[in-house]
Amino acid sequence: MIKSNKIEIISISIMVLLFLFVGFLQSWSLSFSILNMCIISAIMSMGINMQWGYAGIFNVGIMGFTALGGLAAVLVSHPPIPEAWKAGGLGIIFSFIILCLVFLTVYIIHKNLKKNKNKYWIITLVIILGLILVNLIYQPSVSAIESVNPSFTGFLGGMGLPIIFSWIVGGLFAAVVAFGIGKITLGLRSDYLAIATLGISEIIIAILKHEDWLTRGVKNVYGLKRPVPYEIDLQQSDWFISMTTYFNKSYLMNINDKIEYEKVLNEIVINLSSIFVKVCYALLFSIVLLIILYLANKAQVSPWGRMMRAIRDNEVSANAMGKNVVNRHLQIFVIGSGIVGIAGAMLITLDGIFTPVSFQPLRYTFLIWIMVIVGGSGNNLGSILGGFVIWFTWVEAAPASEYIINILTLSLEDNNQFKIHLINSIPYFRYLIMGSVLLLIMRFRPKGILAEKIRYS
Repeated sequence: MIKSNKIEIISISIMVLLFLFVGFLQSWSLSFSILNMCIISAIMSMGINMQWGYAGIFNVGIMGFTALGGLAAVLVSHPPIPEAWKAGGLGIIFSFIILCLVFLTVYIIHKNLKKNKNKYWIITLVIILGLILVNLIYQPSVSAIESVNPSFTGFLGGMGLPIIFSWIVGGLFAAVVAFGIGKITLGLRSDYLAIATLGISEIIIAILKHEDWLTRGVKNVYGLKRPVPYEIDLQQSDWFISMTTYFNKSYLMNINDKIEYEKVLNEIVINLSSIFVKVCYALLFSIVLLIILYLANKAQVSPWGRMMRAIRDNEVSANAMGKNVVNRHLQIFVIGSGIVGIAGAMLITLDGIFTPVSFQPLRYTFLIWIMVIVGGSGNNLGSILGGFVIWFTWVEAAPASEYIINILTLSLEDNNQFKIHLINSIPYFRYLIMGSVLLLIMRFRPKGILAEKIRYS
């Protein structure tokens, strides 16, 4: 236990030093930008760690659940478009109601006509007729909505609420979809489950890309409201300028020229406004991270958590003891996906832009899995550390590679082909470094930087 705590302290201390290093040598704005993305990545990693580390569920659909969180940010925070609602909003609502009625009818038929030989023919007929009716209402409504000023709107918009509410809604969106997916796929073997979840996540992304009436598709949604101040507002605020002047008075008092003084002060205000906004984001994200960490740790040491580990380690024995393995897997699958959805909403909150094409498996699936593996599956703090280590490495790999290559090729001429080739290959060094980090961790810390700790109280 003492050795484990030492490793935790050393690992956290190294990460703190790295952020300080970036702040002093590059910029504090960049340092806090990396920190914010590290926190969001850590929350995603925790969600997957709960699924894999707690119950052994191999979910490769992380990208889809992240995108659902982003969808929630749009639907919650963007103001509604009255013209679009007038043009086809009711048609969309009626289409959704009819679709729900079709599913309800199919369920009732399936439940009450168990012995009827024509059951499946009746179900097929209901589905076909229902889809035809939905399409007759849906397509004209969609066309009408997307024709409303498509350069700037062309979609229904949202509810115009503070975007911070979307963090909860994003978790609910992802949890509801995960419940439906889990009901279908969790009975599959782990490799088939991985393929199924990856395929479903691609379907989610495809819908978001092509259904312009929902989120403008590939045209993207810009200007989502922030839960923190805007830089331009801070730069024009008397209190912020006064605060900046106060903390920099020793430096500013040495400038005698009034024009130069105003110029320097303006530069400092612009720089500090960017840092201030990022610090505000970091505080909000850290609160969410700490809440999830606290709840995850409490769950892990509870009887429920011990049962999950028992199922993970030996499903056959757990099933023989009367545990409903499929239902327990469904629980943790829904919870973990909900956490990923929260992180997805936080990501769009940070960016202020929803871009469906930006959701790629490399960033929002495989990189998250590397975080879990490197940090230590089954260890909540380990998954957080993995999120920080991997995202920091991912961002800083390119500038670090450029610095090293410039030193190694310092004696070579600028037109040297070998030097030119190395410089042009800098973007690809990121993958080399990421692979090397993963191999080193797997060789010397096969259970991750912070291995799972089995606690009972």
